[in-house]
Amino acid sequence: MPGRLQHKSALITGAGSGIGLESSILFAQEGANVLLVDVNIANAEKAAALVQERFPNVKAIPYKADVSKEAEVEAAVATAVKEFGRLDVMFNNAGIMHPEDDNALNTEERIWDLTMNINLKGVWFGCKHAIKAMRENPTDAAKGLQTGGSIINTASFVAIMGAATPQLAYTASKGAVLAMTRELAMVHAREGIRLNSLCPGPLKTPLLMDFLNTDEKKQRRLVHLPMGRFGEAVELANAALFLASSESSYITGTDFKVDGGLSSAYVTALGEPALPPPTSLVNPA
Repeated sequence: MPGRLQHKSALITGAGSGIGLESSILFAQEGANVLLVDVNIANAEKAAALVQERFPNVKAIPYKADVSKEAEVEAAVATAVKEFGRLDVMFNNAGIMHPEDDNALNTEERIWDLTMNINLKGVWFGCKHAIKAMRENPTDAAKGLQTGGSIINTASFVAIMGAATPQLAYTASKGAVLAMTRELAMVHAREGIRLNSLCPGPLKTPLLMDFLNTDEKKQRRLVHLPMGRFGEAVELANAALFLASSESSYITGTDFKVDGGLSSAYVTALGEPALPPPTSLVNPA
């Protein structure tokens, strides 16, 4: 059976770890050529080698770029088009959660600016240059290829819910991603270009676990999670795959929550989770 992204190509930022790495593996498994973009080229190269080893019939190319710099994002998109002939999926996933990000009184301007430059401006640059590329995608009916494409922007559940454990710059940046994505979805809806925001709940990824560096910080959040556990990056990769594929052809401008029920919770259940979390694609054993 052909994969859900057969003959298509994708660019994933922050592809060297976490959601980006799991998504790179899954997209390739479903038939896509993938440009794995990361500011840490060693991580991108390691990830691309893993993908290429498992799926030799697709191309997996590492690429170094700082998403806060427009010229580097533009060059990454141009590289994807040059290598693959088209760009069908843009997953603007790269982001930071700075340990010095705090409340309005304590967060320094440099932390605010750094966070906005990566989490918001970087997404804007990605959308901008992906839209240009997707407008030029050639149609090939025999392969199920069309003009346009799918743009997925990683936001967060904190863009929807407030928390007394502040990370103000991060929260504000993700709220702006939601608003920007909705507007761009409306502007480009009749061009065959869909834009959606992915809103993860708290995930067991290096980004969050490094931020929650004590058991007290972890437990402060776990008590609010209906499923009794942090989410896994592979669960977000599965959601991204749905938004990337034609299965979501009538979905645009959404805030797609993958938060284990957190944003619907008031009082959570007691007891241990009945089901284990899914297995990572990176280390499936």
